Amino acid sequence: MTTVTTRIDEETQSRLDQLAKATDRSRSWLVADAIRRYVEEEGWQVAAIEEGVRQADASDFASEEEVKTAFVEWGVNVR
Repeated sequence: MTTVTTRIDEETQSRLDQLAKATDRSRSWLVADAIRRYVEEEGWQVAAIEEGVRQADASDFASEEEVKTAFVEWGVNVR
């Protein structure tokens, strides 16, 4: 474990304190959990973007027919 220090506004701190009391958790636990979830979510998105860039760089694009098929599956009228 490591320690991270940050500044938050008073309203956010008050709401964090209320949440900590309501959930019987410490502020530290709530902040660590929020950061963990944020990092997981952002990491997934960054990985997906990097994969998309890799595919684009390799000219690995969907064909026109594949795009039309996907739109039809989503209920989009395709001409």
